[in-house]
Amino acid sequence: MADTLTPVLTDNWDAERSWTLASYEERGGYGALTKALAMDPDAVIEAVKDSGLRGRGGAGFPTGMKWGFIPQDNPKPKYLVVNADESEPGTCKDIPLMMASPHTLVEGVIISSFAIRANTAFIYIRGEVLHVVRRVQRAVQEAYLAGHLGKDIHGSGYDLDVVVHAGAGAYICGEETALLEGLEGRRGQPRLRPPFPAVAGLYASPTVINNVESIASVPSIIANGAGWFSSMGTEKSKGYGIFSLSGHVTRPGQYEAPLGITLRQLIDLAGGIREEHELKFWTPGGSSTPLLTAEHLDVPLDFEGVGAAGSMLGTRALQIFDETTCVVRAVLRWTEFYKHESCGKCTPCREGTWWLVQTLAALEKGQGSEADLDLLLDQCDNIMGRSFCALADGAVSPITSSIKYFRDEYVAHLTHGGCPFDPTASTLFATAGATA
Repeated sequence: MADTLTPVLTDNWDAERSWTLASYEERGGYGALTKALAMDPDAVIEAVKDSGLRGRGGAGFPTGMKWGFIPQDNPKPKYLVVNADESEPGTCKDIPLMMASPHTLVEGVIISSFAIRANTAFIYIRGEVLHVVRRVQRAVQEAYLAGHLGKDIHGSGYDLDVVVHAGAGAYICGEETALLEGLEGRRGQPRLRPPFPAVAGLYASPTVINNVESIASVPSIIANGAGWFSSMGTEKSKGYGIFSLSGHVTRPGQYEAPLGITLRQLIDLAGGIREEHELKFWTPGGSSTPLLTAEHLDVPLDFEGVGAAGSMLGTRALQIFDETTCVVRAVLRWTEFYKHESCGKCTPCREGTWWLVQTLAALEKGQGSEADLDLLLDQCDNIMGRSFCALADGAVSPITSSIKYFRDEYVAHLTHGGCPFDPTASTLFATAGATA
């Protein structure tokens, strides 16, 4: 397993005015588009399938396979929708990508739309990041002016229009069917499936929905070949990805590396845990994935390795927490977020997240008894797998995993009558032990 960075998506981020068309084309930008337009659309799909590219939005579903689900005998128009509603706590890869090199995404959109025979594509961007919306809009405008978009692209006879849509700012719109509802002008709430988007998605037409990083990876696959892409990563998790390191590391930021790299290697690349501190717990894919501890430092960061460790790779949002962090307080803050962002459509999520916050808040204050931990786990069990979408499942993940690894810390809150955390002490339980 390579322990070095593999800059592909991030390769031009340090170029002067990297977000402009001129800068992008200086480094060979839109060359992959020319190559793709000379291919049969099915050959483009096969190349993506052969590369082993899996969805970079968290689910890890094979991208080429998803494209192949589009029924080409359906007379309705086909649509490509790019999910740029990056809002998972700790996730910071799509927004930097769109800011630094929006044309990487735009070129990927054109190639992907050509492959699935779509003549209209949408880029759905989180509404709060207005600077990103404007930058992508300008990149799309430049692509039109250069003949990369519009009618008869590069003389191929292929037509494509791209619409940049600013979302209304709801976490739930990161869920693909809620995103479609928002695009159609309705309240963002998940749809009951089936039918699936590939059959009846946007405007009840066949639709492919992919994450920004998934689509942005397509030009490099077409330019360099499926074999080049699949030579990186692991057997079942091919290629590279952007890992977002935040929290208690010396140099937080985005690190592009092959899938299968370990957290230990990434922390070394990031200059280590901040001075005189040590790792306590971390999330492999944002706050909706079960947290892991220092014992998992050498787990391969691919879909299979993280899954075997009891968590999910998710969006590769690596939030790093040292021993100065109260895990109960951190989990409570995450749960408050999910309660606030629940769309309210289904009872397990609407009511369940509210009750999770009440129970956790009491425990954080040292109120109740140890039996309330079992009550909390019972609440999680009644929520898990019973909602329209994965928001509720994500809300329970940090709770169940934190009790699994840090039950004694929850008990210490009850014993101490509140948070026993002392930032000046060498260990979390210094004051708790003295009180007990």
